[in-house]
Amino acid sequence: MSMDVSVVIITRNAAATLSRTLDALTCYDDVVVYDNGSTDDTCSIVQAYSNTTLHHGEFLGFGPTKRAAVSLAKYDWIFSIDADEAPTKELNAAINDWVATATPQQAGKILRENWMLGKPVHHSGWGNDWLIRLFNRNTGNFNDAAVHESVSLEKNTEVSQLNGKIEHLAVNDLAQFLDKINRYSDLRASSKKLKHYPFALIFLKALYAFIRTYFFRLGILDGWRGLTISVANANGVFWKYAKNNVNNRL
Repeated sequence: MSMDVSVVIITRNAAATLSRTLDALTCYDDVVVYDNGSTDDTCSIVQAYSNTTLHHGEFLGFGPTKRAAVSLAKYDWIFSIDADEAPTKELNAAINDWVATATPQQAGKILRENWMLGKPVHHSGWGNDWLIRLFNRNTGNFNDAAVHESVSLEKNTEVSQLNGKIEHLAVNDLAQFLDKINRYSDLRASSKKLKHYPFALIFLKALYAFIRTYFFRLGILDGWRGLTISVANANGVFWKYAKNNVNNRL
């Protein structure tokens, strides 16, 4: 399989999952890995693959950092993937076929299947997760969002759904989940756009985040995984606003 597509990945201490990701990308000849200060074996893993190039840079927030990585790609067609994700063979074949006839005014939307502790989660806001991950950098790129970044496209860009999926190992252990909540809440709390609320209202917003995930988004159907995700979402909401309040009082 020969594709004029660059795969772009940003990493930081991703050794636990990165080999799985890179194994699934051997059909691409340009895999750009932009590392943000890993202290584990991430960089040595990258260097073991002949189709990868390793770059180093600071973390600027997810959106700006991914844009920096995109700028280092060999090709204009960009397939963005995270270090805990892997495309299926069906998806790689679909990308190959699609890019062969696509124009820069088109982009590809891909289904991401989110896994938690060995099992896919189908509800809790984690199911039906379609994301634009294939685009031409002349007509699209990542936005400025520090967290929950997305690809911004020029108007009139045609978006197609591709066959196959990205398998996302979202949570491999609960300690990792807690670390992610803490890191993401730090990033959100640093946003100048975040509003300030009294702590009583912050508590109510966190409670609503739990209710929305567990009941409205049917987390109850995901068993203990759904309950865990619902509690985590509530914690994320509470801590981002609490940290924002404290940061602005210092």
